[in-house]
Amino acid sequence: MTQLNTDTALPYALNRVGVLMSPDPGDPLEAEGVLNPGTAWGPDGELYLFPRMVAAGNVSRIGRARVVIEDGVPVGVERQGVVLAPDEGFERGAGNAGVEDPRITFLPDLGVHVMTYVAYGPLGPRPALAVSTDTVEWRRLGPLHFTYRPQLATDLNFFPNKDLVFFPEIVPGPDGRPSFAMLHRPMWDLDWLRPGEGSPTPAGITDGRPSIWIAYADAEAVARDLSALTSLHHSAPVAGPQMPFEAAKIGAGPPPIRVPEGWLLIHHGVTGPVAKGFELSHGAVYRAGGMLLDADDPARVIARSPEPWLSPETHEETVGTLGNVVFPTAIERIAGTVHVFYGMADSTIGVAALERTSG
Repeated sequence: MTQLNTDTALPYALNRVGVLMSPDPGDPLEAEGVLNPGTAWGPDGELYLFPRMVAAGNVSRIGRARVVIEDGVPVGVERQGVVLAPDEGFERGAGNAGVEDPRITFLPDLGVHVMTYVAYGPLGPRPALAVSTDTVEWRRLGPLHFTYRPQLATDLNFFPNKDLVFFPEIVPGPDGRPSFAMLHRPMWDLDWLRPGEGSPTPAGITDGRPSIWIAYADAEAVARDLSALTSLHHSAPVAGPQMPFEAAKIGAGPPPIRVPEGWLLIHHGVTGPVAKGFELSHGAVYRAGGMLLDADDPARVIARSPEPWLSPETHEETVGTLGNVVFPTAIERIAGTVHVFYGMADSTIGVAALERTSG
C-alpha cells in the first residue's frame, strides 16, 4: 500500500441535498429498495439515473430513470423501466440472482458509457461489464478477467470482487502504455464457498481486509475492440483501511474526477462487524470519505481524509434494509455544482453536493 502524505490537505466536503428516489410501494421489483445508482447523460441532454432495484428474495435489476432537475438541483426521478436483469448464467445461481451496484463512466476517447456491475451468480459476486452509446440499450461485454501476476502468487479470478469503476481518461499504465484504469476490490474470504478454505491473501499482502486495487486495460487494444475492456492487467493494491472510519474495509465510490491536485476519489469506509460470506453486515456503519490519487500515477495515494465527509444521520440513512449506510456510487456536475448520488441504508437514494472548503 502507498504511504499517506499527511502534509497534503483535502479541501472538500459533502453536504446533503436531499432524497432523490424512494422505492415505489406498488412495484414488486422495488420491494426491498432502490439503491447504489450509476448516472449518465443521454444524447437528449437529460441526466439519467440507473438504480439498483431489489425485488423480494434479494434479486436485483438495474433500472433507468430521468432525473428531474429544478434550478440546478436534482429533486426527483421519472422511472423508465429496466435496462439490465439477471438473464445470463453468470448472473444467476441456484438460490440467488442479481445485477448489482452499477458504476457508469463515460469514456470520451471511445464515445461510450461503460457500466461496471456486480453479477451475483453461482460463485458469488463477480465483476462484469456492459456498454452503451445512448444510455437506453446496454450491451454486455461479459465478466472481467484479470491477467495472472506471478508477483502476487494468486489468480484474482478465483475471488469475489466488488466496487468496480473506471477512470474517465486514458492514463499511463505501469508498463508505460496508454491505458484505461479501473479500481476494484477483491475479497479473500472463501469460507462461504468452501468451508475451511480461509482467506488466502496474495503474496506480499499482510492485511487481508478488503481494500481498493487498480487494474489496467490497454488503450490501443480497446480502440480496436471494446471487449478488450474486460481484459485487465497489472492489478495491484492502491489503498487499504487506515483511518478510524475505515477500520473494517474500504471500497471505491463514483468515477474519480480531475481536480487541481490530481484525481479525487470518493470512497466508503466501514466500521463494525463484517458478515461472513455476503449476508448483510448488520451492526456495521458505512461512511463516505475521499482520497487524492496522483494525476500521472493513479495507483499512488497523495492524501486522504482522516475523518468521514458524510456519516449516516438522517432517518433514511439510519433505518432501512441495512441501517447506518451512506454508499456513494455516482457523481455529476449540474449547473456548476458537483453532485454525488449515494445509497441510503440500502433502501433509498440520496444526493449530496461536493464543495470546496478552502484553497
